[in-house]
Amino acid sequence: MKQPAECETMADIRAEIDRLDAELVALFAQRVGYIDRAAEIKAQVGLPARINSRVEEVIANVRRHAEAQGLPPDKLEKLWRKLVEWSIEREESQLGRDD
Repeated sequence: MKQPAECETMADIRAEIDRLDAELVALFAQRVGYIDRAAEIKAQVGLPARINSRVEEVIANVRRHAEAQGLPPDKLEKLWRKLVEWSIEREESQLGRDD
């Protein structure tokens, strides 16, 4: 693993971005495991896939983390809202409410 300042060529940069992308996909796969388990638990206790207060809590957390990392919170919020919507759609399909 090279730090950005250690990259001397575009090949170095591309290799690190590809490595990070693979790690991000692995993290998303872990997140999906929790989403799937949440759908199982929600089915058992009669909760809907979408719980608006939780959606907003997740977004607030992401905005806080973005700010702490020096990233634009508005941009990360837009990205995360897409991720959350995808997650809700996945839960809904598992709960038998897929349109």
